[in-house]
Amino acid sequence: MTALRPFLLVSLFAFLLPLTPARAADEHAQHAPKAMKKRIELGSAAVFAPDGTLLTVSKQDEHVVLQRSADQGATWSEPLKVNAQPEAISADGENRPKIALASDGGILVSWTQPLGKPYSGAIRLARSDDGSSFAPPLTVHRDTAEITHRFETLQTLPDNRVLVAWIDKRDLEAAKGKGNYRGAAIYSALSTDGGRSFLPERKVADHSCECCRIASALDTDGALLLLWRHVYAPNERDHALARLKADGSADSVQRATYDHWRIDACPHHGPSLVVDAQGVRHAVWFNVKDGEGRVFYGRLPSGNESRVDGQRSIGGPRAAHADLALNDDQLAIVWSEFDGEKTRLDALVSRDNGRNFEPLSLASTEGAADQPRLIQHRQKLYAFWRTEKEGFRLIPLP
Repeated sequence: MTALRPFLLVSLFAFLLPLTPARAADEHAQHAPKAMKKRIELGSAAVFAPDGTLLTVSKQDEHVVLQRSADQGATWSEPLKVNAQPEAISADGENRPKIALASDGGILVSWTQPLGKPYSGAIRLARSDDGSSFAPPLTVHRDTAEITHRFETLQTLPDNRVLVAWIDKRDLEAAKGKGNYRGAAIYSALSTDGGRSFLPERKVADHSCECCRIASALDTDGALLLLWRHVYAPNERDHALARLKADGSADSVQRATYDHWRIDACPHHGPSLVVDAQGVRHAVWFNVKDGEGRVFYGRLPSGNESRVDGQRSIGGPRAAHADLALNDDQLAIVWSEFDGEKTRLDALVSRDNGRNFEPLSLASTEGAADQPRLIQHRQKLYAFWRTEKEGFRLIPLP
């Protein structure tokens, strides 16, 4: 994979540190020279428990830790170690711990454990039955090669199944010396017992991008959908959408965006996906279209369609790492954007299926900031944002 040309970095993406070749420094700080200042690892995730307790996971040294807040983030409990035994943890940018609740009430936490070789990793998951302690973490895949298994997504289903999907380079490794293999692959592993164990992994698709997060959502019939940046021949970086069967294998894979960005590099900038009650698939993603790098919103094609409905740019030229969520008829998008002095947290809210949006300014910070996420509780949406100076921030959307 070749490096991005300096003028392209300056003119389009200088504000986005993660936009680099696949060997991006922000995702692989553990391999950086010791003389380099290590970036602050703010990667975290949050979810509301049914009783309204806010649960968040983040990294402290060589542990993933769980913290609770009963007052919507005003105060926090002491950290609870998820992995009792220390190990390397990825917690920056697109590669951060995740948290979800199984349908039987179990708390699930996943993360990527960096291994010895550059850009290698293992996907780890730990479960707590009662919230007071976690079982020892397990590796969700059977493949033990010291290669890329990274950038996992964690999705729970109503029947107590749990699916973890990730970016995997076993097929790239197998193809070495045999011919050209574009990018990496998407693999998934399914649990039928609430995350206590996992069936052998299955390949969902070849030729994914190497370093962008994967989005997941449930279709109207309960089928699981995955959305990721794909490498279409010869080197177009657009997005693909997979609909999975009940066993976690691919039922169908289709092209989802048509921006035709041709570049041999990875922007470390994955998508987000939700499905409304009518089955419309709403997404946000980053791409370069007509020579301009922007965050986009659109309604993805279904069936044999080959266009995105209502595609529009989000925010300004420095908008980054958007997320979206649905609450009844409310569709919300949040993103961060550096204005030259501070990083802002902005939002768009639509009540007509994404045809018109109302802009909102939610917060700002003068220090480093994590990617924002939208979470929901009792028919209300909240932006969750961790910043260097202010810590965990929970901001209700009107």
